[in-house]
Amino acid sequence: MPASPTKSRRVAVLADSDTRWKWGALTAQRLLPAGTEMRLDGYLLRGRATPTPRQLAEVGVHAESLREVTGVEFLRALREQSYDVLVLALVGGGVQAMLHGLRHLWADTTERPVVVTGYVGVVYEKLADGLLLRHGADLVLANSRQDADRFRAVYDGVGAEATAVTEVALPFLGGAPYTGEHEPYTVVFAAQPSVPESRKDRAYLLERLIRHARRHPEREVLLKLRSKPGEHTTHIEELPYQKLAQSQDLPANLKLVYGHMGEVLDRTDLLVTVSSTAALESLHRQIPTVLLTDLGVREGLGNHHFVGSGCLASWDQLDAGHRPEPDPAWVARQGVAAGGASYDAAFDAARERIGKLLDRPGGLAPLDPYYTLRTAPGYLPGILARHHLGPDGAPLPGAPAADKAPGPVRQIVRRAARGAYRHGVQRVAPVIRRMGEL
Repeated sequence: MPASPTKSRRVAVLADSDTRWKWGALTAQRLLPAGTEMRLDGYLLRGRATPTPRQLAEVGVHAESLREVTGVEFLRALREQSYDVLVLALVGGGVQAMLHGLRHLWADTTERPVVVTGYVGVVYEKLADGLLLRHGADLVLANSRQDADRFRAVYDGVGAEATAVTEVALPFLGGAPYTGEHEPYTVVFAAQPSVPESRKDRAYLLERLIRHARRHPEREVLLKLRSKPGEHTTHIEELPYQKLAQSQDLPANLKLVYGHMGEVLDRTDLLVTVSSTAALESLHRQIPTVLLTDLGVREGLGNHHFVGSGCLASWDQLDAGHRPEPDPAWVARQGVAAGGASYDAAFDAARERIGKLLDRPGGLAPLDPYYTLRTAPGYLPGILARHHLGPDGAPLPGAPAADKAPGPVRQIVRRAARGAYRHGVQRVAPVIRRMGEL
């Protein structure tokens, strides 16, 4: 019997930061069945966190095409190119705007791609707000059983259709399981751009990291940084740790490192963070993992998500040799396949659902977001206007590049403006804030 022909699918990912590009592109790769040929086109939504070439290279995901666009430019691109699957890897307001823009774009056709969205990591704040802004996609991905239950409860609670919620797992988990201590024993502190926010708290964490390195000169201590000065990630970082470290006398065994988190975890014996998604990557590989309690266990820090994990501890405990033991039941509910569970199977339900939608006779029904001019007349228009869309999802008159691609001069001006914005956030704003505290 001749082999069945290999299916080919065209997939687009629209992302607004380096971490969301990583989540969106890796999710796209896992959403199609094995043996499916995929052409991946990437679109980067222009904004304050648009990733630099270095950040994109660090993610390590190949796309056949990759270009920077406004929301209106993206909608124009979808008029000109058809896709099978579209992944919206954006902040909630961006997802909502694109859903309405796409609904208007596809008003007269059922031949449209399956639209997928979700979250890049732990959902520890703005649960209802973020979820309702994502409602209307064909699939709203939940990275764990716990998230899937919470997502459905929110949608059911407001009378919104909840069938789009689909349990998966974080797409970037993987790597070899931890098998024992390295030489030298390596402690990694995974920094976050916005947690904690204050100079005092960030300086405290850096000082404790330095103290730990001095207390244990036989260990290698790594400060894993997300971005270089002048770059932005999903959240704004006004006080980069590397800037704070410039005024410190760092011990020889403490190093600042960049690069792919998976490669850093390959040599990690203890992962320490406040609430980074890196903790879930580490737990997946059964690496000893600690969520710091030094600044409290608080919703604003995100470490409250790890209550019950067995991984909450302070620097004092770590300095004294504490080794955390994660709770197996807690880990299992987080979509973390520690202990040999099948990680690939986590995406089976999403693959099956997408396959059925792609093969549905007569095409797909119109996108149907919960937020409309009837349910949220004082909220929705402002969200759409930020992306130069009218209340009906149509591009507003005079929207930037609504009907022509930007020329080279305009591209240069945009890059210069973004550079000035990043300089203002990381250099000027902290100075003004300190002056205001005098």
